[in-house]
Amino acid sequence: MVANTDNLESFRALALQVTCYAVNQASDRLSARAMMLDSINRLERQIAASIAFIGTDCRLIVLPEYFLTGFPLGESLAVWAEKACLEMDGPEYGALSKIAQKHGIFLAGNAYELDPNFPKLYFQTCFVIDPAGMVVLRYRRLNSMFAPTPHDVWDRYLECYGWDGVFPVAKTAIGNLAALASEEILYPEVSRCLAMRGAEIFLHSTSETYNKTLTPKDAAKITRAVENQAYVVSSNTAGIVNTPIPQASVDGGSKIIDHRGIVVAETSAGESMAAFAEINLAALRRDRLRPGLNNLLSRQRFELYAQSYLQSHFYPPNTMLEGEIDRRHFITTQQATIERLVKLGVIQD
Repeated sequence: MVANTDNLESFRALALQVTCYAVNQASDRLSARAMMLDSINRLERQIAASIAFIGTDCRLIVLPEYFLTGFPLGESLAVWAEKACLEMDGPEYGALSKIAQKHGIFLAGNAYELDPNFPKLYFQTCFVIDPAGMVVLRYRRLNSMFAPTPHDVWDRYLECYGWDGVFPVAKTAIGNLAALASEEILYPEVSRCLAMRGAEIFLHSTSETYNKTLTPKDAAKITRAVENQAYVVSSNTAGIVNTPIPQASVDGGSKIIDHRGIVVAETSAGESMAAFAEINLAALRRDRLRPGLNNLLSRQRFELYAQSYLQSHFYPPNTMLEGEIDRRHFITTQQATIERLVKLGVIQD
């Protein structure tokens, strides 16, 4: 954890819903980087205007998933790494750090990122930059259908970063922050492992379909908040442009859910700063200290489940440790997992 003792008991958070300008059609790395910096400059203006409207007690802003680049559309891992992935100390982080410093905010987002420890791969990374401009949290997405994850290089990743690097929690002036990437809201184990390490606010950068009916992801957001007695600040894209996919396919529904599972702010479609609300840390901490039926976090009996997890092997680790990997790897590995689970009788054909 990163420590900061200048604590706030109450502040405003914003799930900023902005358009993603994809870089897939960029001709080379240089033009892609120019597009990213344009996006950052546009964000700076939107953040400044949002804070002017909400007030200077807006101390946390969460941006959507892959807000600078969009996602790969058939590009090989090598091509996407060259075109769209940030360096850990690159100029894009530098520009975002200046925004956080200028406005005195914690700025959270999600990007594809290179790691010198894994030169043939990239990771989808959630980050938090503090008001001093420092990256105080860096979480690599653990569950992904079409991108490398730490689990795919598991043994080596643990050697490099340890368990706290897999499930990082940043202890800050605005509470204990943790990140969830996109569909990981559907995996209760991820948020639970973060809650075990003290997480109080889940920062959820996503790019997902918005629907007037309750979607699985929206149901999961409420559930993750209730079962962990934690806030969920979920920021969705306001559509993705510069791709063949219809722009508004992933547009709308950014929201903030409190530790009781109550949606306290939500916006519909389009670019919007309407999803802002108070984060009442004092109330959250009081409820976590209060004995009773609703204190679910204190009632967890993890020993009941540990052996089942230890004995079960579904999607395999370490499948990307060696050699060049193409995108067929992801679907073929999943298919092999399904076939093995059928043979074991876990699922039925």
